[in-house]
Amino acid sequence: MKITDVRCAIMGGSPIVRITTDAGIDGYGQAEFYKPYLKPHVLFYKDYLIGADPTDVERTMMRIRRMGAFKPWGAAVSAIEVALWDIAGKAAGLPVYKLLGGKVRDKVRTYITTNRYPMPTQSPEEYVENVLKIKEWPEQFSIFKQPISFHSPMAATIPDYFYGEIQPVGVHANRGLMTPAGFKHTLKCVEAMKLALGDDIGLALDCGPGFMATDALRFAKATEDYHLMWLEDMVTGDYTPYTLAHIYRDITSQTTTPIHTGEQMYLRQNFVELIKTQAVNVLGPDPLDVGGLAELKWIAEYADLHGIMMAPHGTGDGLIGLAALVHVSATLPGNFIAFEYAKANHEWWYDIIDGLPNPIVKNSYVDVWDAPGLGVTFNVPAAKKYLNDEDTGFFD
Repeated sequence: MKITDVRCAIMGGSPIVRITTDAGIDGYGQAEFYKPYLKPHVLFYKDYLIGADPTDVERTMMRIRRMGAFKPWGAAVSAIEVALWDIAGKAAGLPVYKLLGGKVRDKVRTYITTNRYPMPTQSPEEYVENVLKIKEWPEQFSIFKQPISFHSPMAATIPDYFYGEIQPVGVHANRGLMTPAGFKHTLKCVEAMKLALGDDIGLALDCGPGFMATDALRFAKATEDYHLMWLEDMVTGDYTPYTLAHIYRDITSQTTTPIHTGEQMYLRQNFVELIKTQAVNVLGPDPLDVGGLAELKWIAEYADLHGIMMAPHGTGDGLIGLAALVHVSATLPGNFIAFEYAKANHEWWYDIIDGLPNPIVKNSYVDVWDAPGLGVTFNVPAAKKYLNDEDTGFFD
């Protein structure tokens, strides 16, 4: 079998990758819905892939893997890798999880990121109202992750939140030493959410990047009694092309609150120092940023040898990304906690993707399905109307 074409279309903001073969089998991958600018990056790899056997996933990935980078640029390579596994599974008549070593769980726990309702004043009361609304959702998620502090509008909304100038441009661009008032305000929001949620729902916090190391340790120690699931990306993280493992190590070694990072990172090599030095307690690589499904599994296995847990990222991965997360999460060792639920950014996605369970989430779990490949397909007639004019031949 040989690859005959690599295509990319933007649908609802998401770059969708389609790889075609001379055997009439095609595979799909997806990048996050806030990365429409990646289309030319996906197509850049086309000439490197034509003629390769897509079922030799590792050999094919060796052609392009070195030409990616930390978030967002590894997403193009990652989406291609997912599409290769989709083809390989379809060709073998097996679900992707079988090709990754087989499942160790029949259902996988998923968690929800809870910035789903407006919180214009960033007050403790708004944070409570937000999480209580989501607590009533039919999916009954058992873990909530709440963006807070520098990973939320808080730093720009609360007066004198930190000793620094507000950055009006950039993604999570604010960074600096927190004022006593800013620090106390953040703690009040955490206290209020924990009181409202009790012990029935685990609470994780997406915190940065932006914390100074001293504030990160002070905050981690101040929240120890709340039994938080983790504090995420406090020092480095989203769209940060480096890791600073030594700073994370110093924080992690002095607190019992679990420390988490990894969603922005690309390739296993960049996790080595974090894992070997036990710089964090939890890693959260995104399969659509880290280099794909096999890359994520390799990292999970190596992390497990060092006592580090896994909570894969995925909030913007869309429904093809959701399928990829289910398959890889089913194969991970016992250090797996839960993956971040990929909720579609437009309701019409649920009408054009076939093969997902209905309902998708039951009591915070997704049942692992057994259809070949990723097990999800496009309803092509329904999907075509969401293509841009320049992409009208994408499904042909």
